[in-house]
Amino acid sequence: MIRKNWGRKSIAASLSVAVLSVYSMIALAAPGAKGPSGELLISGQVTVNGQKAISGGTVFSDSIIATADLSSATVSISKLGRIQLAPNSGLTLSFSHNAITGILDSGVAHVSTLAGVSVNLTTKDGAVVVDGSQATSFSVTAKNGTTVVTTEAGLTELRSGGAVKQIAAGENATAGTPNPQAKDQDESLNGGRLAVLLIAVGGAVAAIFYAVRQNNDLNFGGTVNVISPTK
Repeated sequence: MIRKNWGRKSIAASLSVAVLSVYSMIALAAPGAKGPSGELLISGQVTVNGQKAISGGTVFSDSIIATADLSSATVSISKLGRIQLAPNSGLTLSFSHNAITGILDSGVAHVSTLAGVSVNLTTKDGAVVVDGSQATSFSVTAKNGTTVVTTEAGLTELRSGGAVKQIAAGENATAGTPNPQAKDQDESLNGGRLAVLLIAVGGAVAAIFYAVRQNNDLNFGGTVNVISPTK
């Protein structure tokens, strides 16, 4: 009887060890176990890795975040900080337990970090570096062939072409070569949209005025009559 009980206890102990081992393997294999994750808050149209994103979703390291026109995104990473993207911005975001790295293809990114968190944010014109010695807040704008860095709190460095510029709170620095053609194209596009709108509105007003003067009916695809005033 004693031998049977001892055998049953041995089997139960072995099963417990096996179950614990399986759970440990699952926990290690889970994406969240590899490092911190971020919580996403969006406004408008935002994609993560090419897929439409929603507020409250989870963002893992090495994600590609893109914001459309009139849209924005905020990624809050526990114990690290927060990254905000303005409209028409693209960012490849990576992070570990004490560092944030990224590539800003275009647009505007605002980064706020806690003390002890280093940052390396790269653009086509250089790299913005934070050593993590203190809490830091800064903005990076990559547009029209230049990168502009503005520091709101702490200290940042802009490294470009072998030169290093330290940017204290309240200061800014620029790297790259301005591209007036890109700016002109943007302005021309906006001007073209405005011109089309004005032409369309002007044409509609002229048509209504003509219909009133000629005592004609003006049809907009439904039954809409414009009646001339009595004389």
